[in-house]
Amino acid sequence: MAVQMVRNGTRFPPYLPFALPNSRPAMRPKQLFEKPSVSCRAIITPLRWTPMASDKNPHEEMWRGLLTDPQSPLHADRMQFKLLPGSPRCKTCLFPLGGALVSALSSKWGRKPSRKNPNFCNLCEEFIRTHPGGAEIDLSLLFADVRGSTSMAERMMPAEFASLMNRFFRSSSDVLIGCDALVDKFVGDEIIGLFLPAIVADHPAAAVEAGRRLLSAIGHGEPGGPWLPIGIGVHSGTAYVGSVGDGLVADFTAMGDAVNVAARLASQAGPGELVVTEAAWTRGGPLHVPNSAHMLDLKGRGSPIEVRVLRSDGIPPGS
Repeated sequence: MAVQMVRNGTRFPPYLPFALPNSRPAMRPKQLFEKPSVSCRAIITPLRWTPMASDKNPHEEMWRGLLTDPQSPLHADRMQFKLLPGSPRCKTCLFPLGGALVSALSSKWGRKPSRKNPNFCNLCEEFIRTHPGGAEIDLSLLFADVRGSTSMAERMMPAEFASLMNRFFRSSSDVLIGCDALVDKFVGDEIIGLFLPAIVADHPAAAVEAGRRLLSAIGHGEPGGPWLPIGIGVHSGTAYVGSVGDGLVADFTAMGDAVNVAARLASQAGPGELVVTEAAWTRGGPLHVPNSAHMLDLKGRGSPIEVRVLRSDGIPPGS
């Protein structure tokens, strides 16, 4: 028998790796090095739950609560673990997987780099692998793409190009995490950020702000110009988010048309441009920054989509 945690009517499995605190004040940095003391309402249930064979997505409601409820354990863990020093970090909970203090932190919290997937801590990797499925949720997505990377790679030594891309990934990860995004993955010369309702309530505005900060961090808008030309796409919509894999190796990601739209936006954004769909723009509230609204044809879509284009230099496109 084991304790099953309950939050707002959603039952989370007893082996859920995330903390599930009740309302409590923010932890001081010193407290983060101590083992957590969790208080929660509990129901005694069997340790393992075997779903009906006809149930194709037995964990759907659990995933939906985890991804959309601001009181979900995912939000609680990320808010405290992001204060701990170290890099890289677990993709989902932000627990440090490297750094000078990783050994001490691991012994205190029982988390360490997963042997099966280095992008996760051991507890998050096991949870994702043993809970296949997910849920369709409303979220915002950010894709940032390096412009002209192919020609850049031709002119540079491989090690030099790799060093430049690693610098881009480090800088962009810092910006996205600072804006409460979940860094989904690095794909070639592109980084993907997911803005989940459970982590940031006003996710459209957070995604747009992350795009603006990322352009600034790369040097767009500076007198000397950027150290790397990038274009960014932001879109809000419905996507399937959760665990994907075969039971042996699993990952956490988003899939669906909303993901494809954000990717297409980034691929068509020019250097120093942040292209935002009207869906994300209007839901993110009025943004008093120079922009240009127009219809954009996206590859693979039958009809154009309305977008706003923000330029790092403050000059509307076409001026």
